[in-house]
Amino acid sequence: MGLKGSGKTKQLIELVNAAVAEEQGDVVCIEKGTKLTYDIPYQVRLIEASQYEFDGYGFLKGFISGLHSANYDITHIFFDSMLRIIDADVDERLESFLEWCEGFGERENVKFTIMISADIALATDRIRKYI
Repeated sequence: MGLKGSGKTKQLIELVNAAVAEEQGDVVCIEKGTKLTYDIPYQVRLIEASQYEFDGYGFLKGFISGLHSANYDITHIFFDSMLRIIDADVDERLESFLEWCEGFGERENVKFTIMISADIALATDRIRKYI
């Protein structure tokens, strides 16, 4: 979590590369726009979110569940600028979504890395536990 220009995308690219090299499953990266197309390995399933008209956390949970049900080999899901993907703010819905991801990840053995473009001062205690 950090403001635009704080190096989150560069860090995401490094983490994606490490996941591809070290993990034994499939890696997914969801972004809005196409800025990562040439920066991440071809082995990563890159999903351009605007093609799917994400309209909230409920849709996002269903999308993740659908991805996983179609491919049980997914071991890691990355989000670049997650709040841009669903056009949301830092609020209790974000807290709930992060907690849902934690539970889903534990149940299904899937890791989540979520980049959030927002001032870290906005992070509540429930959000800070994931930072």
